Amino acid sequence: MYDFLRGELVEHRATHVVVAVNGVGYELSVPLGAQFPAREGKVHVWTHLVVREDAQLLFGFPERRVREVFRLLISVSGVGPAVALTLLSNLTADELLKAITEEDEAALRRAKGVGKKTAEQILLDLRDKAPRLLAGSEKGTLVPRPSAPVSGVQEDAVAALISIGFSEKEARASVEKAARSVPTDDLERLVRTALKG
Repeated sequence: MYDFLRGELVEHRATHVVVAVNGVGYELSVPLGAQFPAREGKVHVWTHLVVREDAQLLFGFPERRVREVFRLLISVSGVGPAVALTLLSNLTADELLKAITEEDEAALRRAKGVGKKTAEQILLDLRDKAPRLLAGSEKGTLVPRPSAPVSGVQEDAVAALISIGFSEKEARASVEKAARSVPTDDLERLVRTALKG
């Protein structure tokens, strides 16, 4: 239904953005670290809409290829949008395609909520499709977003982990552990370190 949105970026948090288009604010879930540079005051966000009985969920991506990888992932039995987004938060699109191409199950299983069975299913379903998409790719699909201010960074990190499936207790413990080894003013690094836990 929606291919892309082009408008003003009015909010950018760890795992979601709000884009204003003609007076309407669209909230989109995005991969951790996704950056949407503005051109002439506008951002261009590639979208994917998921319609459920109880909700309409809009997902946003900085490049069409990242959306293609997301769509590949959700075509796999047992992989929903939340798991796909978690995978794209742990690995760039290129790293993910490379892991599938090389049948690196361990790389997939590092993502929260991806167990052995799900990783094996991803490899089985996508091992022929991933190499073709990887062959035409350019490195550096996802550009790390700038560091967030020190104030509230750990709370933002906790919120980011909760949004991709951690319980609040797990999220806080992981962030506290990560904060001992990485700068606490770098949101993306803090969350990535917490994910590796």
